[in-house]
Amino acid sequence: MYVPAENRRAIYASLFKEGVMVAPKDFEVQHPELEIPNLQVIKAAQSLTSRGFVHTQFSWQWYFYTLTDEGLEYLREYLHLPAEIVPATHKRPARPQRPMGGAREGGAYRAPRGDRDGGDREYRKKEQGAPGDYRPRFGGVGRGAGAPPS
Repeated sequence: MYVPAENRRAIYASLFKEGVMVAPKDFEVQHPELEIPNLQVIKAAQSLTSRGFVHTQFSWQWYFYTLTDEGLEYLREYLHLPAEIVPATHKRPARPQRPMGGAREGGAYRAPRGDRDGGDREYRKKEQGAPGDYRPRFGGVGRGAGAPPS
């Protein structure tokens, strides 16, 4: 299917920017994010899939496209982008800086999880067990129902 060059470029740019793309399986509507006919988005992604540049997953009437490493290089060359620019799925999230030691942001110390009350925890003990003449009976249902009592 013929996809105009400006639409193909917009599809490829969106796929490269995020690293992933979704499209509903509805060929007669506009794509929800790109304002391009959805059929053109699906067919452009199908072309990339057949060349091994995109992995396609279909679930619940939606297509899910994931960019492969080969596709990353192909789109970088097609869009004339430098090697420093990478999709959002390839970026590592920044770790928040945490203070050293036991102090938290508010300055209050927080005890470790097992020691929330400050230590010396008294455990409950059962004071009474089952009565001495208590004999549980299992019968009538399940395995061994027909076995004679012992």
